[in-house]
Amino acid sequence: MSTADPRIAEAAAFLRERGFGGPFALAVVAGTGLGPLAEALASPRSLAYAEIPHCPVSGVTGHAGRLVAGTLAGRPVLLFQGRAHPYEHGEADAMRVPVGLVAALGAPPLLLTNAAGSLLPEAGPGSLALVTDHLNLSGMNPLIGEPSDARFVPMVNAYDPALRAGLHRAAEAAGLRLHEGVYAWFSGPSFETPAEIRMAGRLDADLVGMSTVPEVILARFFALRVAALSLVTNYAAGFTGGAPSHAETKRVAATAAADVVRLLTAWLEDFS
Repeated sequence: MSTADPRIAEAAAFLRERGFGGPFALAVVAGTGLGPLAEALASPRSLAYAEIPHCPVSGVTGHAGRLVAGTLAGRPVLLFQGRAHPYEHGEADAMRVPVGLVAALGAPPLLLTNAAGSLLPEAGPGSLALVTDHLNLSGMNPLIGEPSDARFVPMVNAYDPALRAGLHRAAEAAGLRLHEGVYAWFSGPSFETPAEIRMAGRLDADLVGMSTVPEVILARFFALRVAALSLVTNYAAGFTGGAPSHAETKRVAATAAADVVRLLTAWLEDFS
């Protein structure tokens, strides 16, 4: 396969026929518990992932599995309400078609959101943190098997510095504290062990989770500008007594989703 993936072309044509052709100011992937972001969009219209050709369906609770188009702060936004994870499908490129669709529908900046565990004492449950870089500890890569030289994707400044600066300005305008740090990707679906968290900490990880990194790699493969926002739902396993669970992840993410909406609203108001 190459960047000219026929699956993406078919899915994009399907979406254009149904009024999802854009242009969009921003595309967002909503992580676990962040589906309520769709409720903040004005004039929303939606399609279930299952209706879209070649779009992967998530079976994880807390992921609605819908594509929603609407406006936020007067700007057109394309929202993926949930994601497919490599641990569900056994493939690191599970989100290749959705990320490729962002490129095919005008290539707006892509914001990836996730629920994450924290290794930062000052960033407890309910905190927001920008991802500045990542550690791929999964042993997987979504470009394995890609035959073209496009697979050799440079990853310096993969998390776009200008987008991050804009998000920091937006956080200040919204009165929100925005942490930042390095995100370590573990494959899941089991949570990390305390020993794995100690290892990640020694490697300078600040956040841990089971998503986002393959999507960042795919975004850069498709030449998209990308940023990633973690909503901290728990302290990582063994860190200050952390013992994460999926129920906790969904509960904390849902209660803090309003802060994410405030941040994105302020960010879009500042878009140039």
